[in-house]
Amino acid sequence: MFESTADSTTFDRWVFLSKFLSAPKQVGSILPSSQHLTRKMMSHVPWHEVDSIAELGAGTGVFTRAIYDRLSQGGKAIIFEYDDAMRDRLIERWPSLNYWSDATELNQALSISKMGELDCVISGLPFANFEQSLRDKLLDEVVSALRPGGLFIAFQYSLQMRKQLRQRFSSVKVDFVPLNVPPAFVYVCRK
Repeated sequence: MFESTADSTTFDRWVFLSKFLSAPKQVGSILPSSQHLTRKMMSHVPWHEVDSIAELGAGTGVFTRAIYDRLSQGGKAIIFEYDDAMRDRLIERWPSLNYWSDATELNQALSISKMGELDCVISGLPFANFEQSLRDKLLDEVVSALRPGGLFIAFQYSLQMRKQLRQRFSSVKVDFVPLNVPPAFVYVCRK
């Protein structure tokens, strides 16, 4: 049965909240990202130049929908979501995209999917909640997966990651999105 957008949004919020309550370090927020944050994240992607993109920490698919709507015909996307139920729901909604569970296996997933280097990586992962070793592993995977000049666009709820990102990327710009719960910082990093 087809759901209306309003029903889907309400359901996604309840799913997100229940996942947050059961695993707050994995989910990172009580609500999915707002339309304001989604627009800001997507505005930094040069869609006319993107043939391959990955999303890390897709959750209920707020960014996944935006990626699906903007990806050029013939473009490839690989979507990472650790939670099985959330990933299954994403697969139902956008079955033409590639899916993988563990973002620490980004390069392995690209190899198996025959995608090659990425033009862009979008991330909703809550890096501040992770141990440093996991942050390092994820960032190593991202840097290795991106083509020269490729973009890593991530949001966080603090400026905690700025120093680490500056150590790995040639440029790091930060935008602020106050109309999100909680307000968010968008990092735009170029390899």
